[in-house]
Amino acid sequence: MGVSREGHWSLPGLRIINAEKSEFNEDQAACGKLCIRRCEFGPEEDQEWLTLCSEEFLTGHYWALFDGHGGPAAAILAANTLHSCLRRQLEAIGEGMVATQPPMHLSGRCVCPSDPQFVEEKGIRTEDLVIGALESAFQECDEVIGRELEAAGQVGGCTALVAVSLKGKLYVANAGDSRAILVRRDEVRPLSSEFTPESERQRIQQLAFVYPELLADEFTRLEFPRRLKGDDLGQKVLFRDHYMSGWSYKCVEKSDLKYPLIHGQGRQARLLGTLAVSRGLGDHQLRVLDTNIQLKPFLLSVPQVTVLDLNQLELQEEDVVVMATDGLWDVLSNEQVARLVRSFLPGNREDPHRFSELAQMLIHSTQGKDGSPTGEGQVSYDDVSVFVIPLYSQGQGSSGH
Repeated sequence: MGVSREGHWSLPGLRIINAEKSEFNEDQAACGKLCIRRCEFGPEEDQEWLTLCSEEFLTGHYWALFDGHGGPAAAILAANTLHSCLRRQLEAIGEGMVATQPPMHLSGRCVCPSDPQFVEEKGIRTEDLVIGALESAFQECDEVIGRELEAAGQVGGCTALVAVSLKGKLYVANAGDSRAILVRRDEVRPLSSEFTPESERQRIQQLAFVYPELLADEFTRLEFPRRLKGDDLGQKVLFRDHYMSGWSYKCVEKSDLKYPLIHGQGRQARLLGTLAVSRGLGDHQLRVLDTNIQLKPFLLSVPQVTVLDLNQLELQEEDVVVMATDGLWDVLSNEQVARLVRSFLPGNREDPHRFSELAQMLIHSTQGKDGSPTGEGQVSYDDVSVFVIPLYSQGQGSSGH
């Protein structure tokens, strides 16, 4: 139930759900059924996995949006790769996922009788294994993209927003500035946070503090309310460093006049004057213009994962998750999107394509065209891709087997 402004999605190796996507813009996407095979340790192969059968052990569903920059290459690779990385990671911990409590040793070996107690004291749950699988899959996919782009002599990166429905829970993993929200009759709940140079300022500044050579003596890691000028020398001005959430004053030195590590604010904030996001996939070859300063050391490929327990929600037929690239959220707030969802779905209950049509209507709302449902004529000049995921059907099939 996803669309973009034009074209069609295509993804080899994944069973495709109704979707449309352009192959010519920098947004890419994938969706389908996620099939996880059962694996166990063999009697003689202590450390080797054996696939016992090709039958599905667990099944879930997968949705992913990739917003490319510097060209579509990284986003295309991610759309064709990340689901396979995730499937491998989930198959590797399959037995742990179906256990009442994740075992200390996946092989079933008991080295210490107190192992279950240690696991319990750490608060390790089954969902933590899925979170770890998502984090590892993002990292693996990032490494694949780095190798493939280098081999092809290509460059680029992308943000990644993924939702996985598995065993009655929805896992939302985000690395970048796309967004997912839960919309219910009386609730709007963010399911992701955007990762930008501003939102991760302290992490980025801390890295520059520990490894100052990353700035090549061309940038200052300190943040000031504006770019300092020569006339500021010797004056006490507002600043903050990596250890500060608040502000203080310092006497301006010559080194403070360098270009800031993070400059601008809001949607205009840039890392090293170049990139508007602080997490994502790819960008291994990205450098500051006319320098050899790399951005990759400051970027994380690891997502933040939010877990939504569908069994705790008393789901209604019109409860949905809206996933979209930043082009939608540049124009519409969470509340505006929720109003559009609530106004559209109740009147179209008999339409089997209503969730796809809702996604199309959300995109139409960003184009500033006459008759736009928001009535505000707002225009997004970015690529826009949207998934609308109906949760009622996911909750109905919550066993996952």
